[in-house]
Amino acid sequence: MEGKTICDILTTITTQLIAPVKSLLWILGTLIFLYGVIEFIAGASSEDARTKGKKHMIWGIVGLVIIMGAMAIIAILQNFFGLRLDNFCV
Repeated sequence: MEGKTICDILTTITTQLIAPVKSLLWILGTLIFLYGVIEFIAGASSEDARTKGKKHMIWGIVGLVIIMGAMAIIAILQNFFGLRLDNFCV
């Protein structure tokens, strides 16, 4: 039985941990935004309901922007330093 290489470990971490968490955060941000839209439309007659809906929409967008920004920073750093998994695992 062979030991795992650093490539195997990095690939496992990327596919088993980072990718599902990233997807979960995208889904969560989108659901919060959509919940705010529904709350805003359903409570069109109530100022309080519209305000809560706006807050949910804003926080959903803020969450999505943060996730997108983090992924962009990671991609920029990977490109700058040449730290792609394909470069390590030949």
